[in-house]
Amino acid sequence: MTRFAMMGLTAALLAPAVSVAPAALAQGTLAAVKARGHLVCSASTGTPGFSIADSRGVWVGFDSDICRAVATAALGDAGKVKFVPLNSQQRITALQSGEIDVLSRTTTWTQQRDAALGLNFTAVVYYDGQGFLAHKKLGVKSAKELNGAAVCVSTGTTTELNLADYFRSSGMTYKQVVFENPEEVRTAYFSGRCDAYTTDASQLASVRSALANNPDDHVILPEIISKEPLAPAVRHGDDQWFDIVRWTVYALIEAEELGVTSRNVDEMLKSTNPSVQRLLGQTGNHGKHMGLDDKWAYNIVKQVGNYGEIFERNLGKGSKLQLERGLNALWSKGGLMYAIPIR
Repeated sequence: MTRFAMMGLTAALLAPAVSVAPAALAQGTLAAVKARGHLVCSASTGTPGFSIADSRGVWVGFDSDICRAVATAALGDAGKVKFVPLNSQQRITALQSGEIDVLSRTTTWTQQRDAALGLNFTAVVYYDGQGFLAHKKLGVKSAKELNGAAVCVSTGTTTELNLADYFRSSGMTYKQVVFENPEEVRTAYFSGRCDAYTTDASQLASVRSALANNPDDHVILPEIISKEPLAPAVRHGDDQWFDIVRWTVYALIEAEELGVTSRNVDEMLKSTNPSVQRLLGQTGNHGKHMGLDDKWAYNIVKQVGNYGEIFERNLGKGSKLQLERGLNALWSKGGLMYAIPIR
């Protein structure tokens, strides 16, 4: 016997069918986006810090800003984005079918998704890892003490698979309580239907920080049980669009490396640094290589900011989450963020 109460499983709902948007499949995605006049990008059903609608109905967060950066590259305007809320099971089907142009929704890059599901992951935007949030009253200080626990988790995710792997490899048992919608998972955990809640560590911090009352009643356990490289994805078969999304990410990172920000980008147009000149379209034809204006990266930084600015306002010290950069610091500062050169 363990200290944990046994709980029944909650059946997952079937994901609703998504509509097919053949235009983005029949022609190149960039041409479809330009003809439509806006980018169609994924959103979560509510993940503070990454993707959530604010009180005005405006989608805000790290993933939302990645979408805005892509829209700026393609259309020159960060505001030309339509966000489509998708749960974990809907998101991949929505990209495969052409309902969305880009999947930017805390999605882990895995071999199966990359090779078998028709997705191309572009570049890692956030290095994460899966952890556990537990009720402090249980007195649990380690994930190794969760034998027999009821654990809330989103279905149709790598999180669900990692959970099974962790308990199997640790020789422990658990009760899985699954839901499609992250909000349902959180509600079940906070209402006491499960002893622990598992998802990416960044999202655990997001969930805990959003609590209006008694966040200290919940503890994030120290173990990280997986690697979760989060990356925007596009469909197989459109190399031009793949290049645009990938190089949008690298432009964000390189801008931070070079000290180019939304505040100083106009002044940096005068820079004699060859790397800055290439980034901002002062020399070379790097935008035209992808069917874009050569000011594509200038526009991104001017309207959305560089990688560091996006991180800080959504996840870092300028946000409620107060996350450290950690692995997501620049390579020159001990992290893994490293831009492939624009040259």
